[in-house]
Amino acid sequence: MSMTEMGQRQGSGWRQTVQTVGSHLAGMIMPNIGAIIAWGLLTALFIPTGWWPDKDLAVMVDPMLKYLIPLLVAYTGGRMVHGQRGAVVGAAATIGVIVGADIPMILGAMVMGPLAAYGQKKLDELTEHLKRPGFEMLIDNFSLGILGAVLAIAGYRGVGPVVSAASTAAGHGVDFLVDRSLLPLVSLFVEPGKVLFLNNAINHGVITPLATTEVSEAGKSILFMVETNPGPGLGVLIAFMLFGPRSMRPSVPGAVVIHFLGGIHEIYFPYILMKPKLIVGAIAGGASGLLTAIAVGAGLVATPAPGSIVAYLAVTPRGGHLGVLAAVLVATLVSFAVSSVLLGFGHGSNDLVDDPDADSAASGPATGPASGPVSAGSASRRPTTPGA
Repeated sequence: MSMTEMGQRQGSGWRQTVQTVGSHLAGMIMPNIGAIIAWGLLTALFIPTGWWPDKDLAVMVDPMLKYLIPLLVAYTGGRMVHGQRGAVVGAAATIGVIVGADIPMILGAMVMGPLAAYGQKKLDELTEHLKRPGFEMLIDNFSLGILGAVLAIAGYRGVGPVVSAASTAAGHGVDFLVDRSLLPLVSLFVEPGKVLFLNNAINHGVITPLATTEVSEAGKSILFMVETNPGPGLGVLIAFMLFGPRSMRPSVPGAVVIHFLGGIHEIYFPYILMKPKLIVGAIAGGASGLLTAIAVGAGLVATPAPGSIVAYLAVTPRGGHLGVLAAVLVATLVSFAVSSVLLGFGHGSNDLVDDPDADSAASGPATGPASGPVSAGSASRRPTTPGA
């Protein structure tokens, strides 16, 4: 095996590992987005700075954030590992983490839920041979109850304080970036990660827990705008529609609607993968949008899921719509401008994909965006709409 092949396999394995971990993290959050949005709407409406302040209804905000959401996350994570028994023991163990910390323990739930479920899975394997007819329920219930109690104590004494310290440190890091207007630099990592379809892992697995904690303290969080801003993708799509390969342009208007109004960001990823240099436009758009949000003090009260402009406006706090719209608009314009330059304003728009070896390719077979060599006839046919 050549060194090149070994490097390709290692790179592929690393990316697959990251995607797997990311999918598990996102898998714990995404089924519970509805509950997070419900909490966000109650926060936006009834807290003292909300649209319709109501001290009686506002009492639901803190319990939902501190107890309901972490327990749902732990339940979901446990179920992913060991079914219903894993879900129950994961939730039981996580209560110790919740009580043992002073901040919302969504991150702690993402650790303790799957961990407790894995422990229950192994314990069930060990006790399987001990079960006798008529004693199955007794052994099942007590093994789960004992392990849940032990892990709840462990979570209270150990996991809770550790995760709390880690969350506090991460929060200080975010404050450091925001105070120095350096938060836009995260776009250097977020935008390429999104194009590799790690968007849900980044948003729901990493950003949402930190942002939710910040909302409980400040009433809004700019972190919800890091990955979800539809502006960068919209700018890339508009540039592609005007200056991209002519054979691809008819597919773009539908992608714009799906992306901007439907909130399905994955629809624009294939366009960047066909023209990888456009990632620079997405990065520039994301960074400029965050810089604008910092300048005007914009933020959201919950994660806009899906990331459409409609969801964006729905989770915007009172008085913050102009700032949020400004961040989206600036991100769109900058992304469009940079992407248009990278596309040469339509010059050579008959070329379907970027070709770093144009001279050698001119004498060889044409290549398609994903499937290798294609004939001239097949290249002239309209390709399938990306994301469809």
